[in-house]
Amino acid sequence: MLDHLRKRFENHPELCAGMAWQQVEERLKDNPQALAALARMEETGGEPAAVVLDGELLICDCAKETPAGRRSLCYDDEALLKRKKNPPAGSAVSQAAAMGVELMDEGLYRKLQGLMELDTKTSSWILTPDDVRRLGGALFCERRYGRTFTFHNGADSYYGVRGWRGVLRV
Repeated sequence: MLDHLRKRFENHPELCAGMAWQQVEERLKDNPQALAALARMEETGGEPAAVVLDGELLICDCAKETPAGRRSLCYDDEALLKRKKNPPAGSAVSQAAAMGVELMDEGLYRKLQGLMELDTKTSSWILTPDDVRRLGGALFCERRYGRTFTFHNGADSYYGVRGWRGVLRV
Protein backbone atom coordinates (compact mmCIF):
# COMPACT_ATOMS: atom_id res chain seq x y z
CA MET A 1 0.00 0.00 0.00
CA LEU A 2 2.79 2.40 0.84
CA ASP A 3 4.35 1.70 -2.58
CA HIS A 4 1.14 2.87 -4.32
CA LEU A 5 1.06 5.99 -2.17
CA ARG A 6 4.76 6.71 -2.76
CA LYS A 7 4.29 6.46 -6.55
CA ARG A 8 1.38 8.91 -6.43
CA PHE A 9 3.48 11.18 -4.22
CA GLU A 10 6.30 11.13 -6.76
CA ASN A 11 3.93 11.62 -9.72
CA HIS A 12 2.10 14.56 -8.12
CA PRO A 13 4.62 16.62 -6.11
CA GLU A 14 2.30 19.66 -6.28
CA LEU A 15 -0.05 17.93 -3.83
CA CYS A 16 2.57 17.77 -1.06
CA ALA A 17 4.59 20.92 -1.54
CA GLY A 18 7.19 21.27 1.19
CA MET A 19 6.95 17.70 2.48
CA ALA A 20 9.36 14.83 1.88
CA TRP A 21 8.15 11.27 1.27
CA GLN A 22 9.98 10.11 4.42
CA GLN A 23 7.73 12.35 6.54
CA VAL A 24 4.60 10.78 5.03
CA GLU A 25 5.97 7.26 5.41
CA GLU A 26 6.94 7.83 9.07
CA ARG A 27 3.42 8.92 9.97
CA LEU A 28 1.85 5.91 8.30
CA LYS A 29 4.35 3.13 8.90
CA ASP A 30 3.61 2.67 12.60
CA ASN A 31 -0.13 3.30 12.31
CA PRO A 32 -1.95 0.03 11.51
CA GLN A 33 -5.40 1.69 11.59
CA ALA A 34 -4.32 4.30 9.04
CA LEU A 35 -2.77 1.63 6.81
CA ALA A 36 -5.98 -0.43 6.96
CA ALA A 37 -8.09 2.63 6.08
CA LEU A 38 -5.69 3.46 3.26
CA ALA A 39 -6.06 -0.07 1.88
CA ARG A 40 -9.88 0.22 1.96
CA MET A 41 -9.69 3.58 0.18
CA GLU A 42 -7.62 1.94 -2.55
CA GLU A 43 -9.82 -1.19 -2.81
CA THR A 44 -12.93 0.91 -3.43
CA GLY A 45 -11.33 2.99 -6.19
CA GLY A 46 -10.39 6.13 -4.27
CA GLU A 47 -6.80 6.34 -5.53
CA PRO A 48 -5.68 7.88 -2.22
CA ALA A 49 -2.84 10.37 -2.33
CA ALA A 50 -0.94 12.37 0.26
CA VAL A 51 -1.98 16.02 0.20
CA VAL A 52 -0.75 18.94 2.30
CA LEU A 53 -3.37 21.63 2.86
CA ASP A 54 -2.94 24.48 5.31
CA GLY A 55 0.14 22.71 6.71
CA GLU A 56 -1.79 19.51 7.52
CA LEU A 57 -0.95 16.13 6.00
CA LEU A 58 -4.07 14.42 4.68
CA ILE A 59 -4.66 11.27 2.67
CA CYS A 60 -7.46 12.16 0.23
CA ASP A 61 -9.37 10.26 -2.41
CA CYS A 62 -7.93 11.70 -5.60
CA ALA A 63 -9.60 9.50 -8.23
CA LYS A 64 -10.64 11.62 -11.21
CA GLU A 65 -14.29 10.63 -10.66
CA THR A 66 -16.01 9.71 -7.42
CA PRO A 67 -14.74 6.26 -6.36
CA ALA A 68 -16.57 3.55 -8.31
CA GLY A 69 -16.84 1.26 -5.29
CA ARG A 70 -18.71 3.91 -3.29
CA ARG A 71 -21.62 4.99 -5.48
CA SER A 72 -25.39 4.61 -5.38
CA LEU A 73 -25.62 5.32 -1.66
CA CYS A 74 -27.87 7.66 0.27
CA TYR A 75 -26.27 10.13 2.65
CA ASP A 76 -26.62 8.49 6.11
CA ASP A 77 -28.31 5.62 7.94
CA GLU A 78 -31.22 7.79 9.07
CA ALA A 79 -32.06 8.45 5.42
CA LEU A 80 -31.51 4.78 4.56
CA LEU A 81 -34.02 3.67 7.20
CA LYS A 82 -36.61 6.17 5.97
CA ARG A 83 -36.34 4.97 2.39
CA LYS A 84 -39.06 2.33 2.08
CA LYS A 85 -39.09 1.78 -1.70
CA ASN A 86 -35.95 0.73 -3.55
CA PRO A 87 -33.45 1.42 -0.77
CA PRO A 88 -29.79 1.60 -1.76
CA ALA A 89 -27.21 -0.85 -0.43
CA GLY A 90 -25.99 1.55 2.23
CA SER A 91 -25.05 5.09 3.16
CA ALA A 92 -22.01 7.28 2.59
CA VAL A 93 -21.62 8.24 6.26
CA SER A 94 -21.70 4.66 7.56
CA GLN A 95 -19.42 3.40 4.79
CA ALA A 96 -16.86 6.10 5.62
CA ALA A 97 -17.01 5.26 9.34
CA ALA A 98 -16.58 1.55 8.62
CA MET A 99 -13.50 2.36 6.53
CA GLY A 100 -12.02 4.54 9.28
CA VAL A 101 -12.12 7.78 7.27
CA GLU A 102 -14.24 10.94 7.22
CA LEU A 103 -16.36 12.42 4.47
CA MET A 104 -14.74 15.51 3.01
CA ASP A 105 -16.37 18.76 4.04
CA GLU A 106 -17.09 21.52 1.55
CA GLY A 107 -13.96 23.52 2.38
CA LEU A 108 -11.63 20.56 1.89
CA TYR A 109 -13.43 19.49 -1.29
CA ARG A 110 -13.02 22.97 -2.78
CA LYS A 111 -9.33 23.14 -1.81
CA LEU A 112 -8.71 19.77 -3.42
CA GLN A 113 -10.53 20.99 -6.54
CA GLY A 114 -8.05 23.88 -6.58
CA LEU A 115 -5.22 21.37 -6.98
CA MET A 116 -6.83 18.99 -9.50
CA GLU A 117 -10.06 18.66 -11.45
CA LEU A 118 -12.34 16.03 -9.93
CA ASP A 119 -15.92 14.89 -10.43
CA THR A 120 -16.40 16.30 -13.92
CA LYS A 121 -18.86 13.48 -14.74
CA THR A 122 -19.86 12.37 -11.23
CA SER A 123 -20.68 13.98 -7.89
CA SER A 124 -19.71 13.34 -4.27
CA TRP A 125 -21.66 13.58 -1.03
CA ILE A 126 -19.89 15.90 1.41
CA LEU A 127 -20.19 16.31 5.16
CA THR A 128 -23.48 18.12 5.66
CA PRO A 129 -24.04 20.71 8.40
CA ASP A 130 -26.49 19.62 11.11
CA ASP A 131 -28.99 22.39 10.34
CA VAL A 132 -29.35 21.20 6.74
CA ARG A 133 -29.48 17.55 7.76
CA ARG A 134 -32.20 18.18 10.39
CA LEU A 135 -34.40 19.49 7.57
CA GLY A 136 -33.92 16.26 5.59
CA GLY A 137 -31.29 17.50 3.17
CA ALA A 138 -27.71 16.63 2.38
CA LEU A 139 -25.01 18.35 0.31
CA PHE A 140 -22.96 17.13 -2.61
CA CYS A 141 -20.40 18.71 -4.91
CA GLU A 142 -19.24 18.36 -8.50
CA ARG A 143 -17.20 20.24 -11.06
CA ARG A 144 -18.80 21.53 -14.25
CA TYR A 145 -17.93 24.38 -16.61
CA GLY A 146 -14.59 24.91 -14.89
CA ARG A 147 -16.26 25.61 -11.52
CA THR A 148 -16.98 23.68 -8.35
CA PHE A 149 -20.64 23.61 -7.40
CA THR A 150 -22.32 22.66 -4.14
CA PHE A 151 -25.88 21.35 -4.39
CA HIS A 152 -28.50 19.81 -2.13
CA ASN A 153 -30.74 16.78 -2.35
CA GLY A 154 -32.90 14.80 0.00
CA ALA A 155 -30.54 12.72 2.13
CA ASP A 156 -32.39 9.57 1.02
CA SER A 157 -31.68 10.14 -2.67
CA TYR A 158 -29.06 8.13 -4.49
CA TYR A 159 -27.73 8.04 -8.03
CA GLY A 160 -25.39 5.78 -9.99
CA VAL A 161 -22.95 8.65 -10.49
CA ARG A 162 -22.99 9.98 -6.91
CA GLY A 163 -20.65 8.58 -4.32
CA TRP A 164 -18.41 10.09 -1.69
CA ARG A 165 -14.78 11.07 -1.17
CA GLY A 166 -12.92 10.36 2.02
CA VAL A 167 -10.09 11.90 3.95
CA LEU A 168 -7.73 10.26 6.39
CA ARG A 169 -6.06 12.62 8.82
CA VAL A 170 -2.56 11.48 9.73
